[in-house]
Amino acid sequence: MDVQDPSLTALLPVLAERLPALLSEVRAALGEEWPDYASFLDEHDVEVAVAADAAMRRLVTMAGAPSSEDGVGPELFEEIGRIQWREGRDLSALLGAYQVGARVCWHHVSAAAVEMGVEPRTLASLAEAVFFFVDKLSSSSARGYVLEQSEEAATRERLRDELVGLLLSDRADQAAVRAAAARAGWTVPDELGVVLIQRDNAVGHRTLARMDASCLVFSRPPLLGAIVPDPSRPGLRRRLGLTLRGAGAVVGVAVPPDRLPASLHIAEIAARLQREGILTDDPVFTDEHLDAIIVHRDAKLLDALRHQVLGPLRGTTQASRERLVETLGSWLRHMGDRQAIAAELHVHPQTVRYRLAKLHELFGDDLDDPEVRARMVLALSFGEARTPASDPLAVSSS
Repeated sequence: MDVQDPSLTALLPVLAERLPALLSEVRAALGEEWPDYASFLDEHDVEVAVAADAAMRRLVTMAGAPSSEDGVGPELFEEIGRIQWREGRDLSALLGAYQVGARVCWHHVSAAAVEMGVEPRTLASLAEAVFFFVDKLSSSSARGYVLEQSEEAATRERLRDELVGLLLSDRADQAAVRAAAARAGWTVPDELGVVLIQRDNAVGHRTLARMDASCLVFSRPPLLGAIVPDPSRPGLRRRLGLTLRGAGAVVGVAVPPDRLPASLHIAEIAARLQREGILTDDPVFTDEHLDAIIVHRDAKLLDALRHQVLGPLRGTTQASRERLVETLGSWLRHMGDRQAIAAELHVHPQTVRYRLAKLHELFGDDLDDPEVRARMVLALSFGEARTPASDPLAVSSS
């Protein structure tokens, strides 16, 4: 069918006469459920009338040439969909408004066509053109809505990742953090903490996926975890303890935002001690283990301290040395209480007495020196004093 079909050509002026009534009816219909759209039509009545007239001509063109999609204007309606997302409106409201417009439009087009005596076949083509046109507008707007949504989400994630990088760097002064947080749409709390998760822990991955938007989840190999606001609050701390159980997690010390790298450093040391079996809590809250973290932060320094403190045992056999080290550690913990030492070591008090006498023989007055005892506590109270093959104190038992 050609667009110059007399019945279609004659329909155009009739539709033009009906246009004011059509737009008035659309405004009234929209006013019931979508008053914002009705207000828009009122505020832009001239532009809307021009666009509606052009739309009517397009419908007639499409009815005359069903394969034609010229003039549908997908870019315009894609932008309308984008605006809908940016303004926080529901897509279904926009699509519903399109349907209202389509029903009112078809009511007027069909009435005019019947008055003009348009043939049934032509009338069917008009109906097909009306609803095809609205479908195209709806799909274009839906596409724009989804694209804007996904692009905004990608931008937000990029900005949040940039914020994470800043917070974990040594450039995290307050002004820079607040500016980056504002760009990412993230509220800066008074304190932050770093949660580190073992990368091969499936529970940990699921836990991170369930964290809400107040937490900044990150993956920066070899680090995997999240920045958590106000982790020292009693309620949140309790929830973290339950949520992170089984995740191989370490929770860093709560610090102001510009001090987060220090919290990360402590958490990394704690994570290493967790992997080595020295810290066994589930999860590990680093503020409960700062003493152990300080002592174990450098294994070579700790070994050197142990070698120095245990120097008087150099001439003993390996088996004897292990028994004496065990007794010395218990003696320090129990402040010389022989009954408590015997109970802890599961030996007879007389055995404790013999070992303590041997220790006094080897260490002499050093056992009564507060500074020496303090070094002994550091050397022996945080895990067993293992004897490496290169330990100069180790001697053959043969």
